Amino acid sequence: MKCQANALQVELNLAEKTRKFLSDKKLIRKDLRVCKGKRYIYFPLVKITDEISSYTIIKKDFDKIIIKPKSYKEILKVPDDIKNKLPTSYDVVGEIILIKLSEELSKFQLKIGDALLKVNSNIRSVYKIEPVKGEFRTRKILLLSGEENPLTIHKEYGLSFNLDVQKTYFSPRLANERKRVAKLVKPGEIIVDMFAGVAPFSIMIAKFADPKIVFAVDKNADAIRYAKQNVKTNNILDKIEIIHADAKDIKKKVNQKADRIIMNLPFSSHLFFINALDISNKNCTIHYYDILDENKFQVRINELKKIAEEAKFSIENCEIRKIKSYTPREFYIGIDITAKKMPM
Repeated sequence: MKCQANALQVELNLAEKTRKFLSDKKLIRKDLRVCKGKRYIYFPLVKITDEISSYTIIKKDFDKIIIKPKSYKEILKVPDDIKNKLPTSYDVVGEIILIKLSEELSKFQLKIGDALLKVNSNIRSVYKIEPVKGEFRTRKILLLSGEENPLTIHKEYGLSFNLDVQKTYFSPRLANERKRVAKLVKPGEIIVDMFAGVAPFSIMIAKFADPKIVFAVDKNADAIRYAKQNVKTNNILDKIEIIHADAKDIKKKVNQKADRIIMNLPFSSHLFFINALDISNKNCTIHYYDILDENKFQVRINELKKIAEEAKFSIENCEIRKIKSYTPREFYIGIDITAKKMPM
């Protein structure tokens, strides 16, 4: 887009000196692009002052500089008191944005969706989400803007994950955590991913470590379908066994002792801790994840220790890591637990 403006014309060899002078005097228009010819350079002017009146000044067409907003909040027209309550973060899964909105923001939700779509050129759909619920870890979603299509392909660390954001659970914020765990895996380990979902932990481990086998287990049939597809997509068919099963039946389904177990089932992992110990080797690492109020961290640790003791295990190295905030008072936490079988 072109715009005509007053321009100061100088020879190219005087360009830098003139630019500095005009900048110091705040006379260069920042919304227009400086124009360079074969012999002259043209600076778009805010105004003509006595200091530059003796220079050659002409009318010139300039290209407009389109300044892309850094945040959807910049283009969203809502009351100031509402703008202060807008979410500062949201999840980007493939070409989809998933955002949580409070009840107070509901009447502005379509405007919020449109603003997010406008400032994110790589996004085709914006959905409002409710918390993950139920045994299959799914959530209700509502299209706010863009294309009604919950299917997408999410990429991280060179891996591709096919998924349906409505029928399966996936957190892009755990990318670094998945890579961290993969780096800890020793050659020849037997891995069990108890709540695998579309298998991001399992695939990351199989691709970047050297396990003997990874058992990816999940109860959600849709998640299992995508997990199988993702194993093929990432070319690791020989390292992962996908199992459609309830984690409570894991001892029957995985007929081996695990060297490392992943328990990524926030809010409910503790209910399956005994099942994890049932398939643990004599010295097993359990990557345990939960969502808890900070005041209840130690309560959960004590609970896990009691479960372990009853199963004739001791657990050590229960250092809690805050991975991300879930609510102002609750945190998504990770604990790398060493579970050791007690001597008989």
